[in-house]
Amino acid sequence: QVRLVESGGGSVQPGGSLRLSCAASGMNFRLYAMDWYRQTPGKQRELVARITSDGSTNYADSVKGRFTISRDNVRWRLFLQMNSLRPEDTAAYYCHVKYRDLDFWGQGTQVTVSS
Repeated sequence: QVRLVESGGGSVQPGGSLRLSCAASGMNFRLYAMDWYRQTPGKQRELVARITSDGSTNYADSVKGRFTISRDNVRWRLFLQMNSLRPEDTAAYYCHVKYRDLDFWGQGTQVTVSS
């Protein structure tokens, strides 16, 4: 069974940095595109960044130049390096994979950016 477990969230001041991690199990991690989404109360979950199985990346316009998605295909981990954080980046962040046409999500990790 696919399992995704996020870690690394927390509270940070504007301009600060955080690094999120997602540990994957139950699938051949290296074969699948992986995503980071985020969600704030009352809003739809939005795609933040995606990395394909061959390492190609794309980002939401709002995070381009500030966030970097990466993956470790040996340890089956997904990362999101977040720099120059802004209050509007405050959200619950989720790791996601579409595996055999099914969507799998982690439990989420909260990021709060506030002075």
